[in-house]
Amino acid sequence: MQHVTVVRTSVQPPYAAHLRVYEPLAAYPEAERARWQAYVAEHGPDAAEAGRPVAAAALEEQRTALAELVGRTPRPLPERESERAFVRALDGVLYVCPWATRLRSWQALEELAGAAPVALVDTALPPASRAAAEADRDRWRAEHPDARPWILTSRWEVPVRWFLPFGEEDRCFVPAGGPGGEAAGAAAAPAAAGGGKGEGPALFYLTPMAQARRRVARAYRALREAVPEGDLVRGAEQVGRWLEEFHPRSLVELDYGGLVHLLGPERLLADRSAGELEDGLRALREGDAAEALRAYEELTVRWRRVLALRYAN
Repeated sequence: MQHVTVVRTSVQPPYAAHLRVYEPLAAYPEAERARWQAYVAEHGPDAAEAGRPVAAAALEEQRTALAELVGRTPRPLPERESERAFVRALDGVLYVCPWATRLRSWQALEELAGAAPVALVDTALPPASRAAAEADRDRWRAEHPDARPWILTSRWEVPVRWFLPFGEEDRCFVPAGGPGGEAAGAAAAPAAAGGGKGEGPALFYLTPMAQARRRVARAYRALREAVPEGDLVRGAEQVGRWLEEFHPRSLVELDYGGLVHLLGPERLLADRSAGELEDGLRALREGDAAEALRAYEELTVRWRRVLALRYAN
């Protein structure tokens, strides 16, 4: 009889935030659309209301990745692309955000090679393995020149530029235990909060693509006129270009992910980063550069303090 080991872990998800795009099912080519329809028929949506997080599905993604590593020789990336996705249902429309694990692994490999010491990278991933992965990536890119990830990931912080597509009204805080706790945000009324008993907290922003693009474009124009060489104007351009790659009727989501366990319930409840950035941009458009600078510096300093925790013992 073959024995199967099921990996269960109480380890918290990584301290990482995610920027996701969910494209409507109709946006996918016919073959992909049929595959995702079958997937949703089998698994159902991860969130059936705007105020529900996809935290449980995100944790499952992390567990799946962990299970891939257990008992095997570490590999730079999965052997084949994931056939799973985050799925939201809103107003009768299904929205799909493919995990695209292999594509994101290639990106993570590039980031690791550029950020970590060479000796550390060589120890974790031998040069021969990296070279094979990079050659595989180049072949795949030649066959898929228009490919782009539906998910961006940031470890230990939410980059300030990621708040540009969102407004205060897009914020949804679901406390630990779901509807039994206090919720904050327009989409987080108890009837729509979702989550079950014993579930951890979640903080996310969700907005239509058209609104996200308008906000980023408006911010970019104001920033380019006031601080053309600033980090935020470059960030606005970067986020704007990425959003333009997707269907105009998509949904855009900023999920604090595992950072909710780092920040704690009080800071989560009080956090209104997108609203603060909105206030700063409004002051900039009104000609109050001093107030705009104050709001931006306060926001960046607070997130740099969170980022600094990665070095804590």
